[in-house]
Amino acid sequence: MSVDLKNKNVLVFGTGISGIAAADLLGAVGASPILYDGNQEVDKEAVLHKTKGDYPVSIYTGELPGQVLDSLDLAVLSPGVPTDLPLVKEFYQRGIKVWGEVELAYQMGKGKVLAITGTNGKTTTTALLGKITGDYEKSVYVVGNIGTPYTSLALKMQENTVTVAEISSFQLETTETFRPAVSAILNITEDHLNRHHTMEEYIRVKELITKNQQPEDVCVLNYEDEVLREFGASAVPRVVYFSSQRKLESGIYLDGDRILLKPQNEAEIEVVKTKDLKLLGQHNFENVMAAVAMAYYAGIPMESIRKSICEFTAVEHRIEFVLEKDGVAYYNDSKATNPDAAIKGIQAMNRPTLLIGGGYDKESGYEEWIGAFNGKVKYLVLIGQTREKIQKTAHEMGFAKTILADSLEEAVKICAQKAEPGDAVLLSPACASWGQFDNYEQRGRKFKEYVRAL
Repeated sequence: MSVDLKNKNVLVFGTGISGIAAADLLGAVGASPILYDGNQEVDKEAVLHKTKGDYPVSIYTGELPGQVLDSLDLAVLSPGVPTDLPLVKEFYQRGIKVWGEVELAYQMGKGKVLAITGTNGKTTTTALLGKITGDYEKSVYVVGNIGTPYTSLALKMQENTVTVAEISSFQLETTETFRPAVSAILNITEDHLNRHHTMEEYIRVKELITKNQQPEDVCVLNYEDEVLREFGASAVPRVVYFSSQRKLESGIYLDGDRILLKPQNEAEIEVVKTKDLKLLGQHNFENVMAAVAMAYYAGIPMESIRKSICEFTAVEHRIEFVLEKDGVAYYNDSKATNPDAAIKGIQAMNRPTLLIGGGYDKESGYEEWIGAFNGKVKYLVLIGQTREKIQKTAHEMGFAKTILADSLEEAVKICAQKAEPGDAVLLSPACASWGQFDNYEQRGRKFKEYVRAL
């Protein structure tokens, strides 16, 4: 624990899973947590019941009273809270220290951190690295954007603990001392512009994962991403590239049906033949390469890495096979919350596909996604806030077979009626789930529920 928060007044902004976990952590170290939500309608009693209940906590909603603001030593932002809100700006103006949930957990935790960011592939890579590490090390926690708040486990971490963390751009914005021993940026494509406003700012925030890394630390980067290749040329930590397109002088790369690792000034090592993996598709081979490089440079022997990656199966909601009914295969790719991720979903399909898309508007463009259909998509069934916007783009690009549905359940029924034996139905929305669902997991589980009820 690198900072003493005992008796400090700490505002936790956000009353979701991350906020509750942060409040519980603060209570456990003797701080005085104050839970706050900008939504006046939030049920304070329900929030209180979610906390551990073994420490005093104040809860405020709507407007934050001036006397509370005057009393603060620290503010901890949940990932969903934008840093440009007037109240957050006031924290900075008053000189109140502002941390995110990741910074709080890092300051309270111990051991080595391996951290992954990127627009797409984070969850699969984090889960795979978690398996590799867990199979070899005694004390491993897999935390962050993957679903388990980092703050909920920070106090259990010891000096020998390895923490594998999936870190979003929202979480990186509010880091201060966070320093992974090994980091990775998998790729950077357009996403979250409603939050970051410009692509330049989104890139800057993603690259913050290396902000505190030193030359003895490692950063794994995608050689085929121009932004990251350029960033790697001036990055402070030791850079290890991965590539699915070419052999590298040093790094890890796909060569035909083999993944090879070439450490600097050493002979290349055959990691695995792709046919021995349970993961499908080039994007997953890239995820494997990133996880292998991170594990190898974190000190895990290749023999142990090889065994783990061959045992690993796909993550829920990422091109997940649900079932086959009447000759039609159903796939859940609810994790595809932006167009680039959804492109990977359609590229992985090897059957004529009825595609369900649409959802919350993150101000993305959909041209590249529709351009990637390549004659595979028979119908595009659209739901949510973006359905008319996507339909307009599709029609402008010459794809006319669109159907608007009022709900995910209706979309599944439409697809089942129109599908023929040998087809696939794919939920790969290219949009966030908010507005209709709490998160992409709930959307994916509902999809599976509707499919099984057909």
